[in-house]
Amino acid sequence: MTNYEIATKDGFTVLGLGTTLSGDYQQLPAQKQAFWQQVTTTPRYQALKASAKNAWEFAVNEAIDGVMYFYAGVQTATDVQPAADTERAIQFPTSSYLIVKGTADTAINLFGQLEGAAFGQILPSLTDQAYVGGPNATVITTSTPEQVTGELWIPITNK
Repeated sequence: MTNYEIATKDGFTVLGLGTTLSGDYQQLPAQKQAFWQQVTTTPRYQALKASAKNAWEFAVNEAIDGVMYFYAGVQTATDVQPAADTERAIQFPTSSYLIVKGTADTAINLFGQLEGAAFGQILPSLTDQAYVGGPNATVITTSTPEQVTGELWIPITNK
């Protein structure tokens, strides 16, 4: 089974540039890829990276009132205020998190690999914990032209 652990994380905030996703789950990866490739090369995203708490890049999935959102962002101070309509400060709670680790050739492939393992294999097999919603994030911890390494963080609760 995929490399994972359950650990407690302190609350944190991601400041992200976002888009809405539509259609069925089979269409979402292509939408995420197009958005990620477009937004991560913009001057605004580069400015976010320059003001981040660390070098990690975050891809956040969040459902609000039945609408799926996808954000490209960075970890920031908890009291940060979004500077534009396209930005959102996404609060992650202090919680137990399912942490799934992996490596892929591109960021988008990493997102798909980790989400597939977490939602398709690991979460259904957990007997004492469950994901009850809220944002989840893939964190790119290292990146080279040939390889992207990261973790998917999903807040969970005890059953």
